[in-house]
Amino acid sequence: MAASPLARFFSKTVRHISQPWRTCQTGWRSFSSISAPDVAPEGATGAVSFPPLQTYSEEESMMREAVKKYAQERIAPFVSKMDENSCMDEEIIKSLFEQGLMGIEIDADYGGTGSTFFSSILVIEELAKVDPSVAVLCDIQNTLINTLFVQLGTPAQKEQYLNRLSTDMIGSFCLSEAESGSDAFALKTRAEKHKDYYIINGSKMWISNAEHAGVFLVMANVDPSVGYRGITCFIVDRETEGMEICKKENKLGLRASSTCPMNFDNVKVPEKNILGQIGHGYKYAIGMLNEGRIGIAAQMVGLAQGCFDHTIPYTRQRVQFGKRIFDFQGMQHQIAHVATQIEAARLLTYNAARLKEAGRAFIKEACMAKYFSAEVATLTTSKCIEWMGGVGFTKDYPIEKYYRDCKIGTIYEGTTNVQLSTMAKFIDKEFDH
Repeated sequence: MAASPLARFFSKTVRHISQPWRTCQTGWRSFSSISAPDVAPEGATGAVSFPPLQTYSEEESMMREAVKKYAQERIAPFVSKMDENSCMDEEIIKSLFEQGLMGIEIDADYGGTGSTFFSSILVIEELAKVDPSVAVLCDIQNTLINTLFVQLGTPAQKEQYLNRLSTDMIGSFCLSEAESGSDAFALKTRAEKHKDYYIINGSKMWISNAEHAGVFLVMANVDPSVGYRGITCFIVDRETEGMEICKKENKLGLRASSTCPMNFDNVKVPEKNILGQIGHGYKYAIGMLNEGRIGIAAQMVGLAQGCFDHTIPYTRQRVQFGKRIFDFQGMQHQIAHVATQIEAARLLTYNAARLKEAGRAFIKEACMAKYFSAEVATLTTSKCIEWMGGVGFTKDYPIEKYYRDCKIGTIYEGTTNVQLSTMAKFIDKEFDH
């Protein structure tokens, strides 16, 4: 398959671009979307300026604008139908691969775009403005599946899977079970060793992308006697005998994104299909969920912004009592408040992403971004329905869909209470000194 336009661009340029936010002065002069002064204010001595968080490199700006255009032209016409039918359109999936959006951080040698984590965040945000269901498909592929293969895969595993994940194959992450939700490491799925292979038995729930996935990363315990330290990550191909993808859930929101239970009945997996080290699955899961929370935050920010962008024009056109709804002070104050909340959520999300890319501690910030963005998405979509009045409550406008789609943000990749508990632990440690 020919490389996508984005992939060709990045293969030529991105390797020569430093990450500007790691340096203080020279690094960010190529940033173009929002300019920042590269000298200290007149009269200041010894001052060092830094770019604002909403500053993008030329490559990030290109990615952002390209995805915005693509989402409006290629995805928007199908959103309502996909939601109604509870099914992702195959042409949408195909186009995501063609645009290079399913292998954003995969090296060009494997058919990927060769870009950065922050670019993935921008892509997720832009897609979510149009359809959060498409955004979560792209999110899981880039921030979970691809990252695990890139970081942990053997040369043979990378050669076998990265090219496919970049060009035509969806991946799925299998962790949750009926009795292990927030307590993810209470999982019961077992993997028993037999010569040079393992036999997996158990079941999983809430598995996103399962309907269309060609490869599954399955967490199973090889030694329950040591508890979560026996959890290991296995690569399981879709056609493997004994693996059953069950009927997808009939959900409130994200209806076009498949979520299915799965059963594993004596599934034979070669030992060579272990991803990473035996017994380190819990570490990998924690690490990926920490990064994945930034992706969910971006999804919620994009969702909120998309809903807001659909609603404000209506308030500027709808006339009551002789003036626009927008012109009533009570409306203006609400609109300004929500806009501020969206902006704050975006800055939290971008900050967490930049911290992660800079190799600095980011777990608390990722939790904050995910928690706050989900709350803001809930506030925004609720208010937008109210501002739209009766039409906001109908399916003739997309507002009610955003309202349904946002609720999952307080649940998956760690519930709101889990985020708050994690943040509290970090805050407690900060006051030890």
